[in-house]
Amino acid sequence: MVYVKMIVQVFLIALFIYYVSGRLMGSQINFMKRIMSVLMSVAFTSFVYWYSYLRYTAYLDDVYVLMDIRTLIWIGSMLLISMLLYLFFELFDPLAIGEKGERLTRHSSSFLRLRNHWRSQKRLAQVMQIAMKNGISRTLKYARHRENDHELAIAFRDTLEESGGIFIKFGQVLSTRNDLFPTTFVQELGKLQQNVKPLSEEQVIRILEKALPYKMEDVFSTFDMTPIAAASIGQVHKAVLKINNEEVAVKLLRPDVKEMMRDDLTILVQFAQWVSDRSKWAESLGFRELATGFAASLREEVNFDIEMRNTMQIATTLKKSSYKIKIPYVYTEYSNNQLIVSQFVCGQSIASREKIFEALHVDREDFARTVLFSFFEQMLFSGIFHADPHPGNIFIDERDGSPILLDFGAVGRLAEPQQEGIKLFLMGIQQNDANILYDAMTLLVEGHDHIDRLKMEQAMAQILLRISYVKRIPTEELIHSFFAVVREFGLSFYPSVGLALRSLITLDGTLHLIKADFDLFTEAKEFSKHYITNMLKKPFKEPIATKERLEEEFALMLPALRKIPRRVDKLIQRVESGKIILHHDVFSDKHNALFVTQLFSRFVLLLAGITFGSISVALLAIGQFIEEPYGVYLNSAAYVGLFLCAVLLVRLSIQAIRLMKRG
Repeated sequence: MVYVKMIVQVFLIALFIYYVSGRLMGSQINFMKRIMSVLMSVAFTSFVYWYSYLRYTAYLDDVYVLMDIRTLIWIGSMLLISMLLYLFFELFDPLAIGEKGERLTRHSSSFLRLRNHWRSQKRLAQVMQIAMKNGISRTLKYARHRENDHELAIAFRDTLEESGGIFIKFGQVLSTRNDLFPTTFVQELGKLQQNVKPLSEEQVIRILEKALPYKMEDVFSTFDMTPIAAASIGQVHKAVLKINNEEVAVKLLRPDVKEMMRDDLTILVQFAQWVSDRSKWAESLGFRELATGFAASLREEVNFDIEMRNTMQIATTLKKSSYKIKIPYVYTEYSNNQLIVSQFVCGQSIASREKIFEALHVDREDFARTVLFSFFEQMLFSGIFHADPHPGNIFIDERDGSPILLDFGAVGRLAEPQQEGIKLFLMGIQQNDANILYDAMTLLVEGHDHIDRLKMEQAMAQILLRISYVKRIPTEELIHSFFAVVREFGLSFYPSVGLALRSLITLDGTLHLIKADFDLFTEAKEFSKHYITNMLKKPFKEPIATKERLEEEFALMLPALRKIPRRVDKLIQRVESGKIILHHDVFSDKHNALFVTQLFSRFVLLLAGITFGSISVALLAIGQFIEEPYGVYLNSAAYVGLFLCAVLLVRLSIQAIRLMKRG
């Protein structure tokens, strides 16, 4: 009976510790970590308390808990140890914390997290072993010396190739980043090939049966089981719809992709962090950020719902365009996040340019200009653009020779200020004006307030001088030069802007494949002329639409216009009465005020904790030289002070850890 009473008492004390520790540590406390820390602290302190004291006590049958100084120390120790254990769990938790303190993770059981963690660590160890075997660690130390570029590039390529899966695809993406990597790296990474085995007929049927909303035989009258294209993420089959006898392309998501992503994307980011930790060169390159960005884009790419939406958005924006580019129609009633059923295009990739252009009697320059002007229209006016215009994604229609745009897994989006920045960027290059280029950069980069305008304009002028007096402006060299200047000034392009500029490099290479002497920037000037001319003609071509547009704009402006006289009158009255005061302080901004308030409150808590600790240590020292009754009081007060000091410092430590992990 006595043990039942003791278990009940310990359970009640554990509930008390659970409640008090949570209140002391603050909000956004993880439930599982809180439970584990309380259980471990109760088990540990109870065993120590029993072993050192209770087993020698003869009064267990008469009382529930001996409420003396030892019991209070036991309960206090339990509370403090539970908080310290929670701090330990928080410190080694790899999960990110959001702006409001929320955990950026999906809910899963502790067992699954433990199993996934063990599996990921095993895979990470395997990748590290491959990297060490290939000499990554050794060559990274000398990465800044140009003679070692080739050795490091080979070691890096071999590591990615042997790691397989996502790592190979990551290397293939990096091989397009001429703006960041030396030519040696680009050439070596360009050798990476991913040998993808096509899905078997049984796998294809299984995917269709699972993903299609109807039976396969009710949707397709014929379905060719031999894929017309196969890649690491999906493969494409040709079929005929039963409802209208139209030929369609059916893109299937490979069943192993999500499992491969689950296992390897996190490992890839950890590997990139490992490389960055061992090399200042890799850290300055933003290697970890490259891996993180790749992981984010790949997660979107394997969600076919996003690709469908991208396709329909760009098709809608180009519907009224004067530059006719075909985009396959998507049959949304049969498509979902695992397969896309779209119109089958009768065309060939422009990579086979030598035969197809001559056979169809298509003018190369007109074709290239149509593609470029359409991309400018997407990028500079609608703000939604195809972000991967390599030759395999641009086809030529075999019936009328018009361009066809395919594969909308990678799409960029530019906000209006960045659209204006790209326009100024192109204008500054055309007019050879460093002032315009600086204005463009202020719209395209993050955190430019501290930059010396004169120095940056001088850097821009140097770039313009390098491309002056030449027949054709080298697009790739020019854009890479701007990337270098931005890095030199400690800036970075907005991610969408960086994507847009890299897309222009890819597009320039594609256009040169169509016509070797095609000049993107010269044609950009021509595009500006066409666009301005069309804008001036539009009111005369569409007078009714223009009138309705002006009426809508005026209706939006009318409420503000009506308030202007009254506001001007009030302003004049204030000026006359001398009540106009220009005032600005850091606390006028809500976020600044909140930041300063939080910082000050934490400083006060830290100061209070240090004060409690210092006074308590002094009291303990004094208590050694005072008689017994008074010494006991001083020691008790000192221990309480130390306890409060520990509680405050643990709480501040938990908050500091969360701030470090805030995403």
